[in-house]
Amino acid sequence: MKDTSSNPEMKRFVGVQAARLIRDGMLVGVGTGSTVAFLIEELGRRVREEGLRVVGVPTSFQSRLLCGQLGIPVRDLGDCASLDLAIDGADEVDPDLNLIKGGGGSQTREKVVAAMAKEFVVVVDESKLVPALGTGFAIPIEVLPVALAYVERAVRDLGGSPALRMAKAKDGPVVTDNGQFLLDTRFPAGTDLRHADLALHQIPGVLETGLFFDLAKQVLVGAGDPERPALRTLTRAK
Repeated sequence: MKDTSSNPEMKRFVGVQAARLIRDGMLVGVGTGSTVAFLIEELGRRVREEGLRVVGVPTSFQSRLLCGQLGIPVRDLGDCASLDLAIDGADEVDPDLNLIKGGGGSQTREKVVAAMAKEFVVVVDESKLVPALGTGFAIPIEVLPVALAYVERAVRDLGGSPALRMAKAKDGPVVTDNGQFLLDTRFPAGTDLRHADLALHQIPGVLETGLFFDLAKQVLVGAGDPERPALRTLTRAK
């Protein structure tokens, strides 16, 4: 999970606000990331102190471990066909509420959870709002290790500049919860990323990308002074 030291007060604020969306009896998709860590903490408090009855469906091993530590019952993603609600963070959010996700390396499971939820809500601080996706964050592409060289060449043919994500606390590349590699990829400014995403999914060996189009219905944004934060709610036009 990503470091929570960047703007932690704002992330905690929006994470706590998002936890209030969760109602008794819900089956909830629980995302991955620094803002979601604060959501999980608040949800654990509500379970302990308010007797809230919920079941979480985590998108990563890290979120599952944190849920377990805080007493939140969990269920395996593979046992679920639908969810009442899913809440997750994002690395970038554009004006149409499309996203780049995958800074924590869990974009494939996160996309499955977002798709199966009746409502998918994103929680961010205002630094994640961008005029266009790819402004500052590379697009993660999850790749079968045996297809790495082929996929790298195919991505370059599409105009992308892929870089294998390397681990920081171990030698070698990052390995996702699915046992795959990640190519953090940048495309030239002005690239039609929706078209590029469709093309990427046609490359044998590509499991999933971190581009999330038309999935988020609502984005909760922590804004303003961290000492006196305010909540902005963005809703996608239907």
